[in-house]
Amino acid sequence: MRVVIARCSVDYVGRLTAHLPLATRLLMVKADGSVLIHSDGGSYKPLNWMSPPCSMAQLDPTDDEREEGVVAVWSVQHAKSEDRLHVRIHEIQHDSSHDLGVDPGLVKDGVEAQLQALLAEHIHTLGEGYSLIRREYMTAIGPVDIMCRDSAGATVAVEIKRRGDIDGVEQLTRYLELLNRDPHLAPVTGVFAAQLIKPQARVLAEDRGIRCVTLDYEALKGMDDAEARLF
Repeated sequence: MRVVIARCSVDYVGRLTAHLPLATRLLMVKADGSVLIHSDGGSYKPLNWMSPPCSMAQLDPTDDEREEGVVAVWSVQHAKSEDRLHVRIHEIQHDSSHDLGVDPGLVKDGVEAQLQALLAEHIHTLGEGYSLIRREYMTAIGPVDIMCRDSAGATVAVEIKRRGDIDGVEQLTRYLELLNRDPHLAPVTGVFAAQLIKPQARVLAEDRGIRCVTLDYEALKGMDDAEARLF
């Protein structure tokens, strides 16, 4: 990655036209070819950018540009469109390159797979007397997140989402229709479990006889003792 702090002006020409007047900005050129122009505000979002695939050439300024104080010009051309980014640099205050290596990617905490593993480990969260049959119970239309039994020994199918919406309820409904055709499992009831369940999804689930359970991820991890809370 190349990191440059420079006084510059920027023009974007193509599907839209945009101009950034002369100011000190952070310019980033990434290994994937993308070019981003940042100010010292606006959080993570760049003021302007060019996404890959694109190519960048550093050009000498024209006579008119030199008279205006331009010392270098970056011309960035997108490979699949006519979009162009022109950065006219008046002064470079910092210029460095860094090899960041291969990034392992973002590791998200609280994804559905983790919720599934935690709920399977603490299946009693669904109620006293619940017992696990298995995770990822395979059916002809896909795997049910958790299959378990309630305190009466009846089969329960559990669909787990981070954010529960209508699509998740519809998915669980399809599983239940299929599972209830199996005489060795029927009757099978459903539990829709999520960290947040949207009101429309809750109404639809309850209308179809599906129980909704809101999951407390921190409590499942054992990091948050619900009994020790003041509120």
